[in-house]
Amino acid sequence: MPLSAEVKKSLQQTIDKACADPKSDIPGTSVVVVDRDGNELFAYAGGKKGSSSSEPMTLDNIFWIASCTKMIAGIAVMQLVEQGKLNLDDGDQLEKLCPELKDVKVLQDDGKLVEKKRKITLRMLLNHTAGFGYTFFNPKLRDFSIAGFDEFSGSFKDMLQPLIRQPGDGWEYGINIDWAGIALERATGLSLNDYIQKNIFEPLGLENISMFPNESMKQRLACMHSRRPDGSLNRRQHLLQKPLVVEADEVKAVLNSGGAGCYGRPQDYCQVIATLLNDGKSARTGAQILNKSTVDEMFRNQIPDFPNFGRQGIPDARPDLTNPIPEIYPVPENPPQGWGLTFMLTNGGITGRSKGAGFWAGLANCWWWCDREKGVGGMICTQILPFGDAKVLGMWFDIEAQVYKALG
Repeated sequence: MPLSAEVKKSLQQTIDKACADPKSDIPGTSVVVVDRDGNELFAYAGGKKGSSSSEPMTLDNIFWIASCTKMIAGIAVMQLVEQGKLNLDDGDQLEKLCPELKDVKVLQDDGKLVEKKRKITLRMLLNHTAGFGYTFFNPKLRDFSIAGFDEFSGSFKDMLQPLIRQPGDGWEYGINIDWAGIALERATGLSLNDYIQKNIFEPLGLENISMFPNESMKQRLACMHSRRPDGSLNRRQHLLQKPLVVEADEVKAVLNSGGAGCYGRPQDYCQVIATLLNDGKSARTGAQILNKSTVDEMFRNQIPDFPNFGRQGIPDARPDLTNPIPEIYPVPENPPQGWGLTFMLTNGGITGRSKGAGFWAGLANCWWWCDREKGVGGMICTQILPFGDAKVLGMWFDIEAQVYKALG
């Protein structure tokens, strides 16, 4: 069901208002909404390419989508599960592919390391119960090493972190999907980027999404910003630098981050969302990249024993990268929360989402959602740090609510 011209105009006005002052509001954003047939119900870019840029933001601009990459890595891994090359629940298989996980220790609150009590499985990696964390979301992990870990260095050594929970004992957001991507690489002999290009992006006809942007993509890259405590913005370097500057003969040495490695155009990403809406088949190209049963499994709650995982809060261990997040996607009356295979499942919501809709985010305030029941999904991209920017959140909720109201 297409959106009316009146609704589209209202959405554009919402975006333009949110980007009115590029130095204190949102410098620029790209917003795309799709249905299960891959039709763009709405696609609009507002504001500027950067806070100090005179170039308008366009739908062709490229964003670092950070943790929005996780859903793509999840699709790739689940393709191998379908083929019997990976097993979701075989800890022995995972340790054989990734022997580093066999001896990984668990960091205690007192700074001591202890043995893990059980094997890590691929399912644990995909549902974030393996026990890995992120330094910018966890003070204990941040303070563990004098040298520290940099999850965006492009170096494999920064994946060699201790666990901060016992495997299976709870939900902890971290480098889990990076390890799932490493397992895929070792099972296939391909880099993660080469694999997803061949098995996801090419079948869907997508040319503007990659872990190693080509020259055209680099020229269209939106600028990264930091929001100061007073609300003003200043430009800053992109966090994930290595893929932007690496020479061709050095690409093989760069970590292909399943957790945060992709740069892309929101329109391209939304065709992946449309494919999930359509049970794993692209209505545009006819490519079936996942079986319906696999998509169903990805959207099934994997952690019913942890119904309040999103209410445990995420601290601002690095205030330059994240605001404190007291609760992930609050819903009135606090129903049980769910997590699928690489993304959160919302139990309804104030915008009009169906129960069981999937969504997640990227650190620089990128957000996507996929509502299979109502056949609609979309993406809102900005390049602002720290995560959880109030102005972006307000715009996102406003846009999503308008879309649902219009679709009835």
